[in-house]
Amino acid sequence: MTRIKICGITNLQDALLASELGADALGFIFYPGSKRFIEPDRASEIISSLPPLITTVGVFVNQSREDIETVRDKTGIDLVQLHGDETPEFCTGLPFKTVKALRIKERSDMARVELYPLQAILFDKYSEDAYGGTGESFTWAWLQDLKANKSIILSGGLTPDNVGEAIKTVGPYAVDVSTGVEDSPGKKSAHKMRKFIEAVRFGS
Repeated sequence: MTRIKICGITNLQDALLASELGADALGFIFYPGSKRFIEPDRASEIISSLPPLITTVGVFVNQSREDIETVRDKTGIDLVQLHGDETPEFCTGLPFKTVKALRIKERSDMARVELYPLQAILFDKYSEDAYGGTGESFTWAWLQDLKANKSIILSGGLTPDNVGEAIKTVGPYAVDVSTGVEDSPGKKSAHKMRKFIEAVRFGS
């Protein structure tokens, strides 16, 4: 079963509803340059109110290990997602579970997946203007020939209308959505979240 991550959570109402609807993981963005940035103290309050068995993910962009550790200790996040220009060397020997995002501009970018010593890689659309959250997708078919022995998390431009096709094309371990289930940056749509999760779970 494809796992579902709802990213860019900024308030408790959206977090609880996403959990109730069947999301497996919730993402909290600790990158100040994001429209969906959340302060660690606020994220900690939300995370402490979540039901059990929900995976919480902290998203960081070009931040130091020390800053990541500080946020992780304060919030209790389960998983770290590196969504910037972090090098394979930076990702080596990290003392916490980590997913690296690769922003895809052209097919040759896929080769970079082998450089990272991690079990899971998230694929997102490259943008010169933002590190994710653009609502744009890349060519999913490029992932069909990927031979890397890693879990694939698919992101970028996913919506309730196209996530079924994306899953059929890629067969990812998980899908990651933010813009595609929002009314505005940081404010989720109950209707869109429900439709997205139904499309993943039931193909409708």
